[in-house]
Amino acid sequence: MARWPRSCASPPAGGPAAAGRRRYASRRSDETRPQADDVAAARSQHRGMPNLILRRRALAAITPALVCLAALTGCGGDDSSGAAAGIPEVGAAAAVQRQMVDVVDHVAPQVVQIQSDQGLGSGIVFDNHGDIVTNAHVAGSAERFLVTMPGGARTEGSLVGSDPGNDLAVIRVSGDTPAPAAFADSSRVNTGDMVLAIGNPLGLQSSVTQGIVSSVSRRVGEGNGVTLSDAIQTSAEINPGNSGGALVDLSGRVIGIPTLAALDAEFGNAQAPGIGFAIPSNTVKRVADRLLGQSE
Repeated sequence: MARWPRSCASPPAGGPAAAGRRRYASRRSDETRPQADDVAAARSQHRGMPNLILRRRALAAITPALVCLAALTGCGGDDSSGAAAGIPEVGAAAAVQRQMVDVVDHVAPQVVQIQSDQGLGSGIVFDNHGDIVTNAHVAGSAERFLVTMPGGARTEGSLVGSDPGNDLAVIRVSGDTPAPAAFADSSRVNTGDMVLAIGNPLGLQSSVTQGIVSSVSRRVGEGNGVTLSDAIQTSAEINPGNSGGALVDLSGRVIGIPTLAALDAEFGNAQAPGIGFAIPSNTVKRVADRLLGQSE
């Protein structure tokens, strides 16, 4: 995002953007430094996130909460009879909130924290065999990992395979794992769909942000020849440590893996609000199945 940092590390500093129309450039940095909102845990975050310079700070997309508020408030007239309606106002808002809570309760146990000597990120339980899918830049060049389950239990994991070109990797753990996540058909995702991003930003386990699908089929360069050709753009905040986590719809199905977050060079490389990118679930399933097949 204005730079595209991968969402498991803090963005590198950059110079001010030149005046003129919006243009984009990307590069992969060797090291990252903490952002303004980072805490001490940022020192353990994954490093080496790609960056893309955005010439203008993008306005954050209207959140679903505001959409609900607008629906409740109405837009004109002074009809106070309360007779207009289908679903009662309070009931409609409560239903959306209840659905979000139910989705988090269902999906959060399926999202784990992944840590190596190179950094920290997130992962999703992929199957019943202890396989966890994450970003390749979370795995990096490491072969062994410490995997923390949402309940706090820790276990060792090992690399099954990695596909840096698609920025995806599979890690395997032994012992009991949560039930696998359900993956949606990402070809059916629509702009405007409400979504939740679940991960471990800055080591804060099972953190949740919410937003909408801002666009689909985005082409985003990560640097070093890596390009995400069919990325999902979302307004849900993607912070350092979210990489490899889950972007889910309101049915609790994974529609993508959060991967990149935007930085705005005009504002001292501060994270640009409301601009994030996720690898679509259809790509995740295809690449993970291939990596697992190659390991057999």
